[in-house]
Amino acid sequence: MELYAAFFVIAVFYIAYFTKAALQSRQGVKTMILGKGNKPAEQRRIETSLKITTFIIPFVEAASIVWDFMKMPAYVKWIGIIVAAIGVTCFIAGMMTMRDSWRAGIPDQKETTLVTKGIYRVSRNPAFLGFDLIYLGILIAYPNAWHAVVVAIAIFLFHKQIKSEEIFMENAFGQDYLDYKKKVRRYL
Repeated sequence: MELYAAFFVIAVFYIAYFTKAALQSRQGVKTMILGKGNKPAEQRRIETSLKITTFIIPFVEAASIVWDFMKMPAYVKWIGIIVAAIGVTCFIAGMMTMRDSWRAGIPDQKETTLVTKGIYRVSRNPAFLGFDLIYLGILIAYPNAWHAVVVAIAIFLFHKQIKSEEIFMENAFGQDYLDYKKKVRRYL
């Protein structure tokens, strides 16, 4: 039962992610801009590494779930699955609240708006928080060393990306973003 629940949570996440990207693409909005565009070399490295890591994670998660190396007790698996489901909820709420301003990566120019309503009143980065909770939740439910390493790398890269995006937001929105940053925490 836990196996199906874990795959269901992961499937909901990826369906939401790719559906949003496809809908934006139909409207001419470039959503997938990780590692693309005229960016400094360091930012390109972070985004390219993040793209590769987030491509690898679903395979690591699927292998961890199918082979269930550590055979955690059912209650631990359910705790992890609930954490992951909360992550999916945060991610979807953040993505939907941003509407057409949502991007995977930092745009070359100010192609976005400052979003401070909805879930963004609680977290400046609910989508990244969602990613972290999804990855940590599945790791709690189905842990192993490879899974832990990939999740740790992803969370580290998400944090680096957030720091880069904060610089972009400060440059793009100035005092409005700085005021928002004072009121709302980076994660929670």
